[in-house]
Amino acid sequence: MTQATARPSARALAVHPAGSNGEFDFPAERVVVLARGTGSRVWDATGRELLDFSMGWGSVLPGHAHPAVVRAVAEQLPSGTNFACVSERSLALAETLQRLLPWCERLRFCASGSEATMYCVRLARAHTGRPVVVKFEGAYHGSSDVGVTSLFPDGSVDLPRPVATSAGVQEAVEGTVLVAPFNDLDATSRIVERDAARIAAVLVEPLQRCIPPVPGFLEGLRALTRRVGALLVFDEVVTGFRLALGGAAERYGVAPDLVAYGKALGGGLPIGAFGGSGEVMDHLREDRLGRPDYVWSASTLGGNPVSAAAALAALDLYQDPATYAHLDHLGVVLRAQLRSVLHSRRVDAQVIGDGPLAQVVFTKEPVVGYRSMLHADRARSRRTMLGLLDRGVFVNPMGTKLYLSLAHDDASCVALAERFDAALFDA
Repeated sequence: MTQATARPSARALAVHPAGSNGEFDFPAERVVVLARGTGSRVWDATGRELLDFSMGWGSVLPGHAHPAVVRAVAEQLPSGTNFACVSERSLALAETLQRLLPWCERLRFCASGSEATMYCVRLARAHTGRPVVVKFEGAYHGSSDVGVTSLFPDGSVDLPRPVATSAGVQEAVEGTVLVAPFNDLDATSRIVERDAARIAAVLVEPLQRCIPPVPGFLEGLRALTRRVGALLVFDEVVTGFRLALGGAAERYGVAPDLVAYGKALGGGLPIGAFGGSGEVMDHLREDRLGRPDYVWSASTLGGNPVSAAAALAALDLYQDPATYAHLDHLGVVLRAQLRSVLHSRRVDAQVIGDGPLAQVVFTKEPVVGYRSMLHADRARSRRTMLGLLDRGVFVNPMGTKLYLSLAHDDASCVALAERFDAALFDA
């Protein structure tokens, strides 16, 4: 059999480690190769239709191939795809973001949320002259060394010591990253205040994975960072433009010093953005090159006019007054449907999330932080997610977030719940 006639899954396994571009962890016999998508559905390379609750890991909030995004991209393509310079499209996008996000007096573009969060960390260290970043156990901040630290620890190491989730990381973060428990303000305050003179920033997903902040937690972080002279950095790569037009900062009423965006901002195209006060962002000015407070940042594809055009089209959709009422409604419906199935099956599990996000965690205990998930039945979660995949629902077998989009409706949520019920029965 030649490569051209081999099954798409076999071809993927032949060129990609584990047959994927990372993180999906499909069994070899279930490797998925997607061919196209429309609205809330995708089709794999064999022609099988799947209801999509991954949505490009949340990047396709408008829905696949949304006509407004497609039209904006098509209009830009004949005029050029990249200049590695500010373009009319990227300038219009930056001005729009500056208007919508009052905590972003200045901003820059990059090509991904990972880069945006990395630059926020670099800026915080430069602005404060301090080396240490505090992050939260179980949080993901992109593929940088800081981003993957203590992402999946087993709980055997006492906080605030960092644990490498990836080989090649531990030595890079030892002594410069401290790890705190999400939603535990008292413990976080002790960690920060014990080493206050060295803390550059507290880096947080305001909604950590799918775990909502408890009342007062984000407000407490805001007061704590001000008290010790550190910066509060929000990683809004997931929550930005999803929980509200102003993201989690708007939804939860807490403004950060620096913030990173990605995913939904691009409407399905690659983009990252980071911003903050003029005082902090001015460290990026190239006329400061050679000064000890200069921070390097540059991105060949950041703010390219095609992605900027898609982002502008997406933001037009997000500014529709009905957008977030629809997304919130869908999230409430989906989480209620999943809870109903679990109740009827008498399965011990929690359904967590906020806005158009949901996750099922197979544990009796309330989920308020990473360690409350440690004893969850991950094997059952994986069997259930694979059962959904077998029943025509595209999800991540690792059992992480379920993403809703503007293209989903109540019927989508009901259909997922019905297939979840069947998958749960077999799991």
